[in-house]
Amino acid sequence: MLDKTYDSASVDPRIAKKWDEENAFRAGAGAKPGADSFCIVIPPPNVTGSLHMGHALNNTLQDVLVRFERMRGKDVLWQPGMDHAGIATQMVVERKLMESQQHRRQMGREAFIEKVWEWKAESGGLIFNQLKRLGASCDWSRERFTMDEGLSEAVLEVFVSLYKEGLIYKDKRLVNWDPKLLTAISDLEVEQHEINGNLWHLRYPLEPGVTFDYPVAFDEEGKATEWEKRDYLVVATTRPETMLGDSGIAVNPEDERYKPLIGKHVILPIVGRRIPVVADDYADPTAGTGAVKITPAHDFNDFDVGKRAGLRAINIMTIEGRITIKDNEDFLEGLSDPAALHGAWDELEGKDRFEARKIIVRIFEEAGLLDKIEPHKHMVPHGDRGGVPIEPRLTEQWYVDAKTLAKPAIAAVKEGRTNFVPKNWEKTYYEWMENIQPWCVSRQLWWGHQIPAWYGPDGQVFVEKTEEEALHAAIQHYLAHEGPMKAYVEDLLENFKPGEILTRDEDVLDTWFSSALWPFSTLGWPNETPELEKYYQTDVLVTGFDIIFFWVARMMMMGLHFMKDADGTPVEPFHTVYVHALVRDKNGQKMSKSKGNVIDPLELIDEYGADALRFTLAIMAAQGRDVKLDPARIAGYRNFGTKLWNATRFAQMNGVTSSDGFIPETSSLTVNRWILTELSRTIRDVTEALDAYRFNDAAGSLYRFVWNQFCDWYLELLKPIFSGEDEAAKRESQACVAYVLDEIYKLLHPFMPFMTEELWAQTAGEGQERSTLLCHAEWPAPSYADDTAADEINWLIDLVSGIRSVRSEMNVPPAATAPLIVVGANNLTRERLQQHAQAIGRLARVEHIDHATVAPRGSAQIVVGEATACLPLGNLIDLSAEKARLEKAIAKVEAERERILGKLANEKFVANAKPELVEAERERLVELDLQKESLSVALTRVAEAG
Repeated sequence: MLDKTYDSASVDPRIAKKWDEENAFRAGAGAKPGADSFCIVIPPPNVTGSLHMGHALNNTLQDVLVRFERMRGKDVLWQPGMDHAGIATQMVVERKLMESQQHRRQMGREAFIEKVWEWKAESGGLIFNQLKRLGASCDWSRERFTMDEGLSEAVLEVFVSLYKEGLIYKDKRLVNWDPKLLTAISDLEVEQHEINGNLWHLRYPLEPGVTFDYPVAFDEEGKATEWEKRDYLVVATTRPETMLGDSGIAVNPEDERYKPLIGKHVILPIVGRRIPVVADDYADPTAGTGAVKITPAHDFNDFDVGKRAGLRAINIMTIEGRITIKDNEDFLEGLSDPAALHGAWDELEGKDRFEARKIIVRIFEEAGLLDKIEPHKHMVPHGDRGGVPIEPRLTEQWYVDAKTLAKPAIAAVKEGRTNFVPKNWEKTYYEWMENIQPWCVSRQLWWGHQIPAWYGPDGQVFVEKTEEEALHAAIQHYLAHEGPMKAYVEDLLENFKPGEILTRDEDVLDTWFSSALWPFSTLGWPNETPELEKYYQTDVLVTGFDIIFFWVARMMMMGLHFMKDADGTPVEPFHTVYVHALVRDKNGQKMSKSKGNVIDPLELIDEYGADALRFTLAIMAAQGRDVKLDPARIAGYRNFGTKLWNATRFAQMNGVTSSDGFIPETSSLTVNRWILTELSRTIRDVTEALDAYRFNDAAGSLYRFVWNQFCDWYLELLKPIFSGEDEAAKRESQACVAYVLDEIYKLLHPFMPFMTEELWAQTAGEGQERSTLLCHAEWPAPSYADDTAADEINWLIDLVSGIRSVRSEMNVPPAATAPLIVVGANNLTRERLQQHAQAIGRLARVEHIDHATVAPRGSAQIVVGEATACLPLGNLIDLSAEKARLEKAIAKVEAERERILGKLANEKFVANAKPELVEAERERLVELDLQKESLSVALTRVAEAG
């Protein structure tokens, strides 16, 4: 006999241990001979990570699919692994070292990397243990890591191959530079933060002898009526500190104000450099002053303008974001007498960029060159890891030719070989892929895959998989060309110093470079392995929309470039990308530490159990809709598990043991044939929903069948049979209950694996054991149908439910009984009423059933099929008092509705109130609408009965 209550805290670890001991999730476990493969690669969590709600949703949905396909007999691999997370991990370890006053640059590269590996060994497995608590059925024996030996081999193969194909190259371009982490970061690692800043209007003097007429007054049609003669240009900027690197002023070629100045020059204040006024459409006549300072080395748009106009790119900042001008050859070039220029240089040298901003503004003000300052709210890019404003910086970096690699990846989706679910995410994918920029893959970090590039004494680069191969290539290169380098290399070789020929590139690769290879590198590529042959192409990728660009697109590009079938045709890494939404709080707000609304999934597992959390996430995971997670919902779905547990105990107490030998088609009782038909319908609905990635529909179908049809109705209808004298009916029903419970455990297993595995083991029959774990049991097939029996019992349920609803709406005392008068019943309905009279009387509190040609006065009416069921209520309730009560309740609801509608119509309230408060009011309005509708129906019934 089952325990009285289900204790997830004790059962879940025991079940997990059992799965582990029996290697239940190893690749191919439980597969039928010759079965098709099914493979999912886990989106690798960071080695720094711990389980959050996004992980919980993502991995629950993956596990539902994996368990579903494993039970369908497929050869399943759910490939686990972790990402080394370059920047994030290096930050964590550096912070730990700082606690003991250690710095990586003092330690040296090798010692620091050793510390990172030590930290990974101690803490890296944390999230995997948490995923196991969630019930993730990965093949944990195949765990991979983006820095392990096999994946590192794949990274080398890809980098060297792409380089030799001309698809990886070095270039000097502007990058997003993080002055805190001292590395380039990608556009995708930049967050836009809105700040309240200023727009500084600065005067740049025109070269001596140059003036122009600037309009200062206008008529009603916008035509200038007054001008003033100016010997300066005004530029508006949010970043005065970058003016030290200005190399031009841009104006729109159609801007009448500045046409006379195009080709003229200004003298750059503080610096003294003579810089040109150039024409470029980038300058917007309606924005700022219409004249734009151009700093090609410190702004992405300015860099493009500078290239078009032939302007110099002058870098005036160090990697830490500090001003460097006094010994900066790039800055000093072209200045006639730097020593004679402003003493301000001493004050600015070495200053942080934001401190330098204040100094420059002050100098302009003291010189009478500060025209005005305007408050200005604008977006400022920040590094998502460092958390400080990024600095566009001109550096030499390694790039991947993403545009070339993107073309087949775009075609794969357009031609339907890879499909996004929901479909609308394809548009997002296309927009990014069709406008893709070169991918900067070098990072100025120490933790990561060091770029396999070596430089000769003259800067010549050699890209190979090993230093030995690079050295061989270098020697061949230098000895083949006459000149001083040949002699230099010959001298080194003669003196046994070949190690001095090459210097390795210190940079490492962007974390997403190795992640892009995940679907095939984890299966053993570049080696030909049985796993690669069996499981690639993988099947479905389950991911969040926020990494479509970071990860999905890059896996598509790399997979199509490197993976080919036997005919040499490129093969996509997966045929389906299922994109799930965000998990938000109960008010629809994004979870964040600053808001204090973060929900810890491990705390929810501790309180409600993993099954309740998983089922909640699945039933709320409607395609394209964010999950609004309220712990109260999880408590509700824990009650669903409790309902099934109690139903199983009820069955055991009524002699239900094993379903062995039960053949559904031999059932004779209508009630059993009904539940078997509804079971088959549910099997079909759940299977079709999971095949279509409609997790919420699958979970919803199971919820309705288990709670409503099986527990509330089927077991209730069986009570007279279990307590009756008909032993044949009892035995058939006991076997049928056991059979249906077994099928329920199977259907629910992908969603609630712990409880169902426990129930499966506990209901094997006295002294017996199941022949297989539930996770390897065969998925049910919708093989039974008796529509006649189903129609009959569903008619009974509709009738009883209708009577119960009327009694509840009209406030009939629960113990009171009433006759049932049926009008317009045909012969089939009359037979059913007679057949089920006892059940109707017991379940609907009906005294007796009569037939009539017209509905009696004072009765509430329910339409069931062709007939009308009437409940005479005049003797049970005071109709006039009930009418007054309902009218009063409706008036109260309407008053509350008007109050909320008034608040929501108030623009100030909506704009200024906390978003969660506004959302709560909107949800309350929906509740009130439903209440009003229900009360109005009840009032109509009372009026009809009167």
